[in-house]
Amino acid sequence: MRHLLCSLSVATLTTGCATLPEPVPRADTHALADYNTTDLGRLTTTSAPGPDVSGLRLLASGDDALGSLAALADNARHTLDLQYYLIHSDGSSRALMQRVRAAADRGVHVRLLLDDLNTAGQDKGLLRLTAHPNIEVRLFNPFPAGRIGTISRLLASITDMSRINHRMHNKMFVADNALAITGGRNLGDAYFVQSPDSNFLDIDIIVAGPAVRALSTTFDRFWNDPMAYPVTAVVDPSILSAAASSADGASKPTIVPAVIPDTEFARDLKQGRLKLVWARATVLADKPSKIQSEGQPTKAEAIADDVDRIIRSARQELIVISPYFVPGVRGVALFKELRDRGVKVRVLTNSLATTDAPAVHIGYARYRPQLLAMGVELHELRPLLNAKQAKLGSFGSSHASLHAKVVVVDRESALVGSMNLDPRSARLNSEMGVLMRSPEIAQQLARLFEEVSKDSYHLSLSEGQRVQWNTTPPNPGLLRQSEPEASAWLKFGLKLLSPFAPEEML
Repeated sequence: MRHLLCSLSVATLTTGCATLPEPVPRADTHALADYNTTDLGRLTTTSAPGPDVSGLRLLASGDDALGSLAALADNARHTLDLQYYLIHSDGSSRALMQRVRAAADRGVHVRLLLDDLNTAGQDKGLLRLTAHPNIEVRLFNPFPAGRIGTISRLLASITDMSRINHRMHNKMFVADNALAITGGRNLGDAYFVQSPDSNFLDIDIIVAGPAVRALSTTFDRFWNDPMAYPVTAVVDPSILSAAASSADGASKPTIVPAVIPDTEFARDLKQGRLKLVWARATVLADKPSKIQSEGQPTKAEAIADDVDRIIRSARQELIVISPYFVPGVRGVALFKELRDRGVKVRVLTNSLATTDAPAVHIGYARYRPQLLAMGVELHELRPLLNAKQAKLGSFGSSHASLHAKVVVVDRESALVGSMNLDPRSARLNSEMGVLMRSPEIAQQLARLFEEVSKDSYHLSLSEGQRVQWNTTPPNPGLLRQSEPEASAWLKFGLKLLSPFAPEEML
């Protein structure tokens, strides 16, 4: 879904054009100010070794992430703030949202901010949520027409592509402005390794302390922005009564909520304790105005320059994990600068066989020979993960795809968030991340990189400067292949599309 916008053909099949309704008058609301008076606030304050450090904990496995999110919902007493690019209508999301609704039943005030690109088919469910007196739902940068499906929405907004091509890609789940979970995961089975077919390797972090207040400040900026519309300003509430009398609505298959895993974090919260790594942390976040910048955000609106500075600060080693990796001329120059200084640069990204955005792979493939020639390590994920990857949970026989966004500098600091190293993240979508000055967290992420890259393809150049793929232990047959394990039809299609794929849209 991420790159459906850039692959849509601008044709004359439009069903009309639609513009946003006038902004809805409303009073600004903000995160809970007196978080220290809550159970979670007191727990985080008494657990911290000092007021200037934040508590941090990696969530690498899908089970750990899902169970920890549910634990935040279960332990919230005053507020829950959720901001997501995508929430699937499936078992995992259904189970988690049941916990959120139960919190609202207890009197917790819930604010849910959702990007509107992937909400096709969810209008009725979103309206039902807003019917609860303690739940508010807003849609960011919405589609005011053609809401029956994703394609119809895009066609109805075809004269407004400069707006709808920019999306809110942020992810966070904040309880009582005291504890939060943020990172790369959206909400859905594939992000929690619950899908029988295809799952994402992803990374989130639990956050406590002052970094949570910074996350809440970012949430408030987006929540109170004019581009965040209450659901009822975009969706006709009468569709609920129409659905109630429709036989089609009654015939839809029931979504069975997933079983929420029990996690160490959930047990810790029940016992009133926190096992976190405490370190200085900084939240980096694009401003909402970046969405309306026509792809030319100012330095004050975007964090791309901050991420470049973090990368440039490496002295011995740089580790990059990015599912969509399109460095561009600017990124290649940055990596060359590092290599000229003797910095080891190591990258893990998706192979063509594992990516869920094949068009983006075109932009990445253009730079592979140049990166390899300058000595950058390139590793591409294989479709089947080794069953021994215990930290990631069991993928079984399901197809694996990389979705984590991580930068590790000299194994001393690390950035985890929503931002890919590609033009779309830098210029079009809103992104965020947490920079952690923690050798312990950085080492954990570096070890995870080592484990996964060991089981991935590692790339090299042949004497004729052709890209080669191999594995550990070596498989001589792979050296004669191109884009291993990708279908012939996919490789042929991308070869045809490659000359027409504008890098700035990838």
